[in-house]
Amino acid sequence: MNAETKAFEYWVPMLVFAVLTVADSSVSAAWFPALYIVKAIAVTASLLYWRGPLREIQIDWRVFAPSMLLGLVVCVAWIGIDTVVPYPHLGTRAAFDPTPLKDTLWGITFLVVRLYGLVLMVPVMEELFWRSFLLRYLTHPDFHKVPLGTFSAFALWLMVAASALAHPEWLVAVVASLAYALWLKKTRSLFSVVVAHASTNAALGVYVLVTGHWQYW
Repeated sequence: MNAETKAFEYWVPMLVFAVLTVADSSVSAAWFPALYIVKAIAVTASLLYWRGPLREIQIDWRVFAPSMLLGLVVCVAWIGIDTVVPYPHLGTRAAFDPTPLKDTLWGITFLVVRLYGLVLMVPVMEELFWRSFLLRYLTHPDFHKVPLGTFSAFALWLMVAASALAHPEWLVAVVASLAYALWLKKTRSLFSVVVAHASTNAALGVYVLVTGHWQYW
C-alpha cells in the first residue's frame, strides 16, 4: 500500500462527514434525524473499511483517568468561554431539538445514534485526521516516519487554525484543539486524546440534554 493511499484512509471519513453535515444542515427538522443516522452509518462504514489508521489507537489504561479529566476541563472551558466571551461565530449548527420525539421509538433511536456519533465516532474520526494525520503531514510529508506526538510549531498552529474553522464556535475550538495536541505531545498516545475528546463530547452531550441548549447539538 503506497503512502498516498494511506493518507486517503485518514481523511476520507472526514470528507464523508463534512459532505453529509452540509446536507443535514440544509434539510427540514423532520428529515434531520434520518439524515443524521445515514451520516453515522456512512462515516462508521468508512472508518471500518479504511481501518488501517485505527491501529494507531492503542489502549493504554494508564492515561485513561487523566485523559477523561482533561476532557471534562475542556468541556467546562468550551461552555464557559462561549457563554462569557462575545465573539462572532462561523455560522450555526443544525440545533435540532428532539423533544417532540420524546418517548417514541424513533426518538430513542435517534438519541442513541446521536450520542454514539458525539461520544465515539467523532472523537475517533477527528483525532485520526487532525492529531494523527494532519499534524504529522504538516511536519513532514512522509508523515508515517514522524512519531505520534511529534510536530513542528508551524504544523501545530496550522492544524489548530484549520480545525477551528471547521467549528461554528471557532474560539473555543482553538482551546480544545490546542489542549488535545499538547496532551498528545505529552502522552505520545492517540488513545489518550480520543478519550479526552470523547469525555469532552460526552459531558457536552449531557449538558445539552439537561439544559436544552441545542445550539451545541
